[in-house]
Amino acid sequence: MPGPSPGLCRALLGLWAALGPGLFGLSAVAQEPFWADLQPRVALVERGGSLWLNCSTNCPRPERGGLETSLRRNGTQRGLRWLARQLVDIREPETQPVCFFRCARRTLQARGLIRTFQRPDRVELVPLPAWQPVGENFTLSCRVPGAGPRGSLTLTLLRGAQELIRRSFAGEPPRARGAVLTATVLARREDHGANFSCRAELDLRPHGLGLFSNSSAPRQLRTFALSPDPPRLAVSRLLEVGSERPVRCTLDELFPASEAEVYLALGDHRLSPDITLEGDALVVTATATANAEQEGARQLVCNVTLGGESRETRENVTIYSFPAPVLTLSEPSTPEGKVVTVTCAAGPEALVTLDGISAVVPGQPAQLQLNATEDDDKRSFFCDASLEVVGQTLSKNKSAELRVLYAPRLDDSDCPRSWTWPEGPEQTLRCEARGNPAPSVHCERPDSGAVLALGLQGPVTRALAGTYRCTAVNRQGEAVKEVTVTVEYAPSLDSMGCPEHMTWLEGTEVSLSCMAHGVPPPNVSCVHSGEAGVVEGLLRVVRQHAGTYRCEATNAQGSVAKTVAVTVEYGPSFEEQSCPSNWTWVEGSGQLFSCEVDGKPEPSVECIGSEGASEGLLLPLASPDSPPGVPSIASGLAPGIYICNATNRHGSMVKTVAVSTESPPQMDESTCPSHQTWLEGAEAAGLACTARGRPSPRVRCSREGVPRPQRLRVSREDAGTYRCLATNMHGTDVRTVTLGVEYRPVVAELAASPPGGVRPGGNFTLTCRAEAWPPAQISWRAPPGALNIGLSSNNSTLSVAGAMGSHGGEYECAATNAHGRHARRITVRVAGPWLWVAVGGAAGGAALLAAGAGLAFYVQSTACKKGEYNVQEAESSGEAVCLNGAGGGTGGGTGAEGGTEAADTAEAQAGGEVFAIQLTSA
Repeated sequence: MPGPSPGLCRALLGLWAALGPGLFGLSAVAQEPFWADLQPRVALVERGGSLWLNCSTNCPRPERGGLETSLRRNGTQRGLRWLARQLVDIREPETQPVCFFRCARRTLQARGLIRTFQRPDRVELVPLPAWQPVGENFTLSCRVPGAGPRGSLTLTLLRGAQELIRRSFAGEPPRARGAVLTATVLARREDHGANFSCRAELDLRPHGLGLFSNSSAPRQLRTFALSPDPPRLAVSRLLEVGSERPVRCTLDELFPASEAEVYLALGDHRLSPDITLEGDALVVTATATANAEQEGARQLVCNVTLGGESRETRENVTIYSFPAPVLTLSEPSTPEGKVVTVTCAAGPEALVTLDGISAVVPGQPAQLQLNATEDDDKRSFFCDASLEVVGQTLSKNKSAELRVLYAPRLDDSDCPRSWTWPEGPEQTLRCEARGNPAPSVHCERPDSGAVLALGLQGPVTRALAGTYRCTAVNRQGEAVKEVTVTVEYAPSLDSMGCPEHMTWLEGTEVSLSCMAHGVPPPNVSCVHSGEAGVVEGLLRVVRQHAGTYRCEATNAQGSVAKTVAVTVEYGPSFEEQSCPSNWTWVEGSGQLFSCEVDGKPEPSVECIGSEGASEGLLLPLASPDSPPGVPSIASGLAPGIYICNATNRHGSMVKTVAVSTESPPQMDESTCPSHQTWLEGAEAAGLACTARGRPSPRVRCSREGVPRPQRLRVSREDAGTYRCLATNMHGTDVRTVTLGVEYRPVVAELAASPPGGVRPGGNFTLTCRAEAWPPAQISWRAPPGALNIGLSSNNSTLSVAGAMGSHGGEYECAATNAHGRHARRITVRVAGPWLWVAVGGAAGGAALLAAGAGLAFYVQSTACKKGEYNVQEAESSGEAVCLNGAGGGTGGGTGAEGGTEAADTAEAQAGGEVFAIQLTSA
């Protein structure tokens, strides 16, 4: 047996909860009120579903109890104070079950509420019209039968995914089921082909259930627009049997044009249309073919159907039969002089006319006769037939040509006796003869047998000129004619009749003649360049006749021109301007003597020295073709008198030329040294600069473009760089000169550091600065007995470390160069409070003086004069080095010269001379 359902379990749990207090407190039952309870009190069940109801009471010993309901029951379970029952197939929209118990002569009741819901399983959209006119309203109706409760339903009408209208049925009675939503929609062009649908939503989420939704199947709407005007039909109103005519039917404002149906028929015969869409326009074309069975009045129908509506147009068409007329000749080809009959006939209802002569009545033929002549050859006969159809007169015609046979005839119009053609262009040579059959024509020149190529296009040449015999032949006979051919051509001027170059001799008589060839004979005229008159007759030749002439030959076929160059020759002649009598040659220019001689042909010129240094020498001459500026004379040219002789085939001429030579300025180191030296204070003079050249150049020197100021004596300010410019008529020369100013030495500064005095054992320095050029040599004179004296490398500084009393006294600084000597003196005082120095001064000073004198004497006489460097000073245990060269100067005289300068030197004095001694530790 299956176990209890979940609903039963819930009912039992509720029952135990209700009975619990009663089981454990029976003593208090009489004091408490009794009640009946139904669970669940309110339930929402899907239609057709089931539900367990639990009916219970707190009455300790109920007499009886039950559950009243109209719903079907499936099973019941009972207890002392409870009852559980399953209700199945619940379909009522709403029902109220009642739970009751009988307790202590009272009836206890509990009333419940059961409602059912139904999902929107069926959502139906009422079918749409098959076609809906654009601009008119249509109805959308959506039905959802049985779904509910209706108050929880929402219906939505959609166009594709777009919501058109949405309606909620909230507030409807709980028992209400099913819903209908209707809307009116305006049909649009863009709605064509659109899908419409309905969506139903049952929202039971407020009741603890979900949202149930469903949609209808989409329905497609087809919209259309059809013009109220009928189609336009274009067709010929008359249609001949056996002929084809185009038919065209058009209708505008049609949508959708591709969905339209077209019916096109002629009478009971349906045509095959060709449909073309042009936007909202429909164009229908077809071909209508008429047959004999349809002869008579017929209707052409064009019907266009769209959306169940039609537009139609009908046109009346008459189908008729009208055969072409028949034209016959008794003899289409006949000899000249024979009689020919011409007949024109047509259908039974047609009226015929032959060459303007009509038949008496319709259906009868028209006829004429003629005696054939040459003029009737290729004569055309016209047969016209007319037929009246529905008030319109139709006509057809036919023509025929008569051929008359006759012998050839050569007329001047077709074969002229004289032909004149221009040479060159292609021509078709024609000599045509009349005759039937067509004659053959042959033209031949009797003298040479040359034949004209008649009827063929070819270039006309002079060889075609002449007289020809032309013969025309056919089977009816022949004809003969003489023809003369003339070929005209433009003039030509060749070198034989009109040469390009002519040479005349001055003073002779000549004529300018040019012979031209051409047909007709050309007229020739010659004009001198730059003049307007035509040259005619004999001319006495002058030089002005030389030049270019334009000769032109003219005839009816054109003209030709030719340029003729006339050269007038004459003997040599000298012109002073082109061959001067005096010529100056400039040395170094490379210039040649130019002696141009007038003469035709160009004379040869030679100049030879006649006297002096130039006698027998050939003077180089400039060639008219040599470029300017190219030197041609490498060495000097001898001046003198030269005889120039000019010769050509018409004579010679002589001229005397005097040649002189000149040269441009030139400076070098010998005439203008690049480095010059002046002594300050000397008498001022100009720079030593001269230049060679002819005529004599002028030399001017300036510093930075400014001439040197005029001074009586040389100053240091004169030193610097000068630019010397030498000038004459043939050019300039420039040289740069550097000027140095030397001056005697001057001791500009002699100073002691520290100034004033120095204590024994202290240090002091003497500085000597001299101004001189060339730079001066510095020498010192120290007090006698002063030892340990140091000198700088250039002797400008004297220094003493650890001064003693012997270092006190007068020091002299002397500056010497090649221009003199200058000296200055300074006194250094060494003083101090040391008493022991004064007490021991006599004995120690004497010994020290003696030792210093001996040492100085040795240095002066031996070591320094020999340039030795091994003098030892016992007191300082050092090494003495001579710093002022081999030997010293005399006191008051010039200082020592040529000595080697060294750093950290000392100086000692003996016998009035100064020596520099460098002490270095052993």
